[in-house]
Amino acid sequence: MIRILKPIDSYPAPEALLFDLDGTLYRGNEPVPGAGKLISGLQSRGMLSLFVTNNSTRTPGEVAEHLREMGIEAPEERIATSAMAAADYARANYPGAAVYAIGEKGLREALLSAGLRLVEIGEPADIVVQGLDRQLTYDRLAEAVNHLLGGAAFVQTNPDRLLPIDGGFLPGAGSIGAPLQAATGVEPVVIGKPSRILMDYSLRISGTKPENTWVIGDNPYTDLAAARGAGCPSILVLTGLCDADNWEAHCAKAVVHPDVVCAGPEQLEHFLYARI
Repeated sequence: MIRILKPIDSYPAPEALLFDLDGTLYRGNEPVPGAGKLISGLQSRGMLSLFVTNNSTRTPGEVAEHLREMGIEAPEERIATSAMAAADYARANYPGAAVYAIGEKGLREALLSAGLRLVEIGEPADIVVQGLDRQLTYDRLAEAVNHLLGGAAFVQTNPDRLLPIDGGFLPGAGSIGAPLQAATGVEPVVIGKPSRILMDYSLRISGTKPENTWVIGDNPYTDLAAARGAGCPSILVLTGLCDADNWEAHCAKAVVHPDVVCAGPEQLEHFLYARI
């Protein structure tokens, strides 16, 4: 199935592709059938592909390794995570700031690489940067609340309330941020999709204009909404959240519509090869 919803000739040929990961190229720890072949074929044709994820827990190297384990070759320098974009945002808007971080290795390393100083409990902070933290304690949550009540800025890597895992879900970064907002009344600056901040960061890496950069994802509420906000064309793949029976309902609820719908990597490959 390939469905083109708008006059495709009105769009320039893509110069770069921004791929979502979970639900698009893999599901949990299993690759979407044909994903590895799709990516290797695009790379052999010289198409610039970036891999853009809301997940803030992994470093780019760990994301690349995870993809390689599933037969998907993704160079580390072409991976953009919400942690990297959050660190870039913090560096640009709060240079030299003391940061209280709620998050895992991927976020902490990104902040340090951006030249920011991480502080621990009992030290003053200029900014709270919050992502997913599966070892979070009440004391660390309370420390973040006190920083925010004291005037610290609030940056959240991504708003996802649930984190899909094999056989179920875990609370996501958005679920950790919810009690911070409830306790303080402070709304965070959200970095990850559907925010365009992560998209703009990815476009800087690709060096391409939005109209020449196609976003490929499975989720209308995040991937397609982020593409629309950044001014990028979008392709919906029916390999994750949406299927052939419900994608139109999801898009209507999200109030966003893709330019193209493809059932999976094989159909996406046929469409893209005709455009590059």
